[in-house]
Amino acid sequence: MFSDIGALELVTLVVLAVLVFGPDKLPKVIQDVSRFIRKVREFSDSAKEDIRSELGPEFKDFEFEDLNPKTFLRKQMEQNEDLRDLKELRGSFDLKKEMNDVADAVHGREPQPSAVNGSPSAGASSGAVTSANGTPDLLKKQDKRDDPGTAERPPYDSDAT
Repeated sequence: MFSDIGALELVTLVVLAVLVFGPDKLPKVIQDVSRFIRKVREFSDSAKEDIRSELGPEFKDFEFEDLNPKTFLRKQMEQNEDLRDLKELRGSFDLKKEMNDVADAVHGREPQPSAVNGSPSAGASSGAVTSANGTPDLLKKQDKRDDPGTAERPPYDSDAT
């Protein structure tokens, strides 16, 4: 209960208690507080036992700590076999590499090659920038000199806007 209270804090509490209650009333206050804490614990334990007995034998393993959402989710995730695949997928995703690629694209730097063979794909000849697996790379800018459609701007239509 008091595992996170240090020695200086405990001394400060004792000095404060002596100043507030006085040395003659302090033992009586300590007894009253400890009696109150004991009664609250007994009430809590009896309420838990009453709830367990009312729930029946199906819930004999029921723990009130399971009502904490974090504990409940942790237990459900450990029991679910489908989530093991999700953990493997999560382990294979490299967030740092993805963020570095995005940063390189934003700053106009050439990202490190992630292709296996390093050769450009067939889609690169049509003017579209593609990645190693043949999908369009939306992070890279197209070279406007290679794109024949940028030579002439389309007419501006004020009624369409």
